[in-house]
Amino acid sequence: MNNPEILEPQDWTFPIPIAYGPGRLSEIGRRCVAMEVSNPLIVTDKGSRDLPFISQLQEYLTQPGLSSGIFSDISPNPRDDEIGAGREAFRLGNHDAIIAIGGGSAMDGGKAVCLTARNDIDLWAFEWEKLPTDIDTYQPFPTLITIPTTAGTGAETESTAMITHTGKGMKFCICHAALKPSLALLDPDLTVGLPANLTAWTGVDAMVHAIEAYCVPGFHPLCDGLALEGLALVAKWLPIAVRDPKNLAARGGMLMGSCLAGIAFQKGLGHVHAISHMIGAEFNTQHGLTNAIILPVVLRFNLPGMESKVKRMAEAMVLEETSVDGFVAKIEQMLDEINIPRSLNEIGVPADCTQRIAEKALLDSAAGTNPRNANVAEMRDIIETAITKAR
Repeated sequence: MNNPEILEPQDWTFPIPIAYGPGRLSEIGRRCVAMEVSNPLIVTDKGSRDLPFISQLQEYLTQPGLSSGIFSDISPNPRDDEIGAGREAFRLGNHDAIIAIGGGSAMDGGKAVCLTARNDIDLWAFEWEKLPTDIDTYQPFPTLITIPTTAGTGAETESTAMITHTGKGMKFCICHAALKPSLALLDPDLTVGLPANLTAWTGVDAMVHAIEAYCVPGFHPLCDGLALEGLALVAKWLPIAVRDPKNLAARGGMLMGSCLAGIAFQKGLGHVHAISHMIGAEFNTQHGLTNAIILPVVLRFNLPGMESKVKRMAEAMVLEETSVDGFVAKIEQMLDEINIPRSLNEIGVPADCTQRIAEKALLDSAAGTNPRNANVAEMRDIIETAITKAR
């Protein structure tokens, strides 16, 4: 894909309506009018509340005469009590839609609020492992629009959200098949101001999504194809986006790579996410950064015996060395290049949590699709290595 193509506006319909291209945020007002939305609630995270894209979004909404409100009490690892507060804000403001804008936490928070906004169903009834909740007796879910401002989470095309259960100190995935975003608006201009460290952390999150999704066992050529193309885009553009933050082609490539990898992990994820979810729930670490540190340790555990898949991933990344060792070495080299810490200890994860996190991680839905089973002792060893010296 050359640079001119990556900067041209594009409209896609798979797997949901997607509007991609620089400057597309300016269309949000007329698009809301077309969807008969008149008073959306903007849901974002605490760190994004005062960033320029929020005021820009509100300005674009006022142009056709729309009202809007803002709910920004969302933590980096969204909590169940925050979702309850968001539901109240939706109802008190008589809103008719939700625009989730920001990084992964804003996406997850907005989607979770949307799941509960018009019903009295307990949030945890939407948990992934449970039978789908019957919502037929309630009003339909509000219109949901997603606008990512980071290139990493890939959360913009689905209703799935990772939420921290404050009572259990664990993260769980919630969703409902009847909720789909009505529009994902991907505007690379919104990611240009992202600092280098957040560009790196969120970018590796996208790379982990692609790698873990592709390594999940089973026949799913749709997700596998998206995972490989997502990995190709991230491998090409992430180092450039970190090194040259104003490179709009790199920002566009990362936004699309993130989106594709996010769709791909409908197939499943693996131990990187299983561990990262529980560490994030307990120590409030940044999700992409946590994933990035853990990644090489899990790769060394998972990849022996998966040589054919490793070769395909290495080819997607245009690597000369396609062996397991060569692939892992290249990943570690990239992590060094974009200044990812070499241990979880460096981001405040203590050594005495390994048994507890191992037990919780094995309960995570992502552990169930990891290509190699791990018992508690093996999971504990992975976590201990990630804490002390991940690479």
